[in-house]
Amino acid sequence: MVVLVDQVIKFLVKTSMDLGEYRRVFGDWFKIQFIENPGAAFGFRMTSVFESMPETTGKTLLMVLSLAALIGVGYFLIRLSEHQSPLPWFMALILGGATGNMIDRCFYGIWFEPINYYDGGPLMGRVVDMFYFDLFDLPLPQFMGGGTYHLWPIFNAADAAITTGIIAILFFQGRFNRQHELQIGSVSPSVTAPPTTE
Repeated sequence: MVVLVDQVIKFLVKTSMDLGEYRRVFGDWFKIQFIENPGAAFGFRMTSVFESMPETTGKTLLMVLSLAALIGVGYFLIRLSEHQSPLPWFMALILGGATGNMIDRCFYGIWFEPINYYDGGPLMGRVVDMFYFDLFDLPLPQFMGGGTYHLWPIFNAADAAITTGIIAILFFQGRFNRQHELQIGSVSPSVTAPPTTE
């Protein structure tokens, strides 16, 4: 469901809006704005970590890391399939979100005509982002160039699913494990001592 919802929203945005266009949803603080980013979730760029790395190299490295993460999360999700708590659901959110963004990178450079600032092609697609909460800005001092810094990145449904899953697991992992142990204990067959004969 995460992959389906994420891809439907991205398809509608990409086919009905121009790059950079935005539409107000609730005043100025929540907008739908169409951007594309070549990096990881929330627009983080691999080339910002490796400044001398060409974008194609950075995207290849990102693809390898993303694929490894997908395999790892999928493996743990299979292991947790019988877990008697919400933990598998939150792992599924992470897996679905990562898969949604992976589809963009793998296929959007092929399915859609590339916008003029990059070439597109296999594995060279850019991730579509659209949710923009313009809640408040951080004023920058003059020695940092002045102006304001937008604290809220533009993100998509896949990013929201990944973040929700990670935060829930970090905060409630202990509770999930206790719930699992209690559920296992409640369904375990009781062991009774065999009758004694005199």
